[in-house]
Amino acid sequence: MFEFFNEDQKMIRKVAKEFVEKEIAPYAAKWDEEDSCPVELWPKFGEMGFLGIFVPEQYGGPGLGITERAIVLEEIACHSAGLAIAIMTHDLATAAILNFGTEEQKKEYLPLLVSGSKVGGLSVTEPTGGSDLVNQATTIEKTENGYVLNGRKVFITNSHIADINIWTGTSGVNEKGRKKLSAVLIPPGTPGLSAGRKENKLGLRGSITGDSIANEVKVSHDCLIGEEGKGSVVALHTIGHFGRSGMSAIAVGILRGCVEEGIKFAKERVTYGKPLAKLPAIQEMIAENEIDYEAASSMLYNATAIYDRGENAVPRLAAAKYFCTEAAVRSSRRTIDLMGGYGVINEYPVGRFLRDALANIPSGGTSQIMKIIVAGNLLR
Repeated sequence: MFEFFNEDQKMIRKVAKEFVEKEIAPYAAKWDEEDSCPVELWPKFGEMGFLGIFVPEQYGGPGLGITERAIVLEEIACHSAGLAIAIMTHDLATAAILNFGTEEQKKEYLPLLVSGSKVGGLSVTEPTGGSDLVNQATTIEKTENGYVLNGRKVFITNSHIADINIWTGTSGVNEKGRKKLSAVLIPPGTPGLSAGRKENKLGLRGSITGDSIANEVKVSHDCLIGEEGKGSVVALHTIGHFGRSGMSAIAVGILRGCVEEGIKFAKERVTYGKPLAKLPAIQEMIAENEIDYEAASSMLYNATAIYDRGENAVPRLAAAKYFCTEAAVRSSRRTIDLMGGYGVINEYPVGRFLRDALANIPSGGTSQIMKIIVAGNLLR
């Protein structure tokens, strides 16, 4: 996989790996068991340059790309996919402001997000479904003084910890009588925004997921992200590029965890007088894990390179998201089979890998939606 990367990217990978092994790996099982998110690490992530890694230097970021972001997320997800999705979602707020915000919004909010002094969140999904953007029940009403938000979002990562929130909602109808979707930024401490139900998840624990509720939330006109009525552009670009590349990177991290755990166990476990690694059936499982990892990595980093060149990468990232997340489920299940009874003991991380892999599939769009995007691009 390193053949994809230049020397700077290899160095980022090395630095991220060392940081993760010291600050994340020893605590991953605890965060998973408690389903708690270590928000106290955000300033450290900021110091390391892991937050908003794609943000230009003029706004406090390293000025790199989503390839470097994927490298960091892969390293984190190799041990804690739950924490990785919390950071990934933080970056969605950052990306929406960077790509669609005003110069004033960028100067005010991007340094806060990049430094880790504030946590970001993106609230799009509603009880009617995450992909049904047109029929959102949340309303964003324009008034003389700004906008008033009312509504409920569900399955929102960082729901209870985000300080800077990006919300989408309907803002009237267009000339054809169709609902218009707008996006607004809700500054820290805005009255009326609250966290509701906290979900008890199967996987991706170590991140906080739940409801976010807007009750007469009032923001100024300056909080509009992008153009009024063009919120779908903000949501689709942000999720299509930054969301799906992030979810793919998390899946690739799980895949690499499966490869490494499978090899380690096969070498150490002795049965019939010899290590498991000597058995052809075990070697086949290890080979299949590595092949899934190599294929998924290649699809991911090819797609991120396309985006970083300034080209549309939505279809490639949808294909990568489908393959990577499904492959992570296959490999984690395969690794449990390789380990036998030990595979279902929580002393080992492979059970967590499977739960995280399963929870990763619907995040950012289901596998079925990914295939519709790929097919639609081919048939246009």
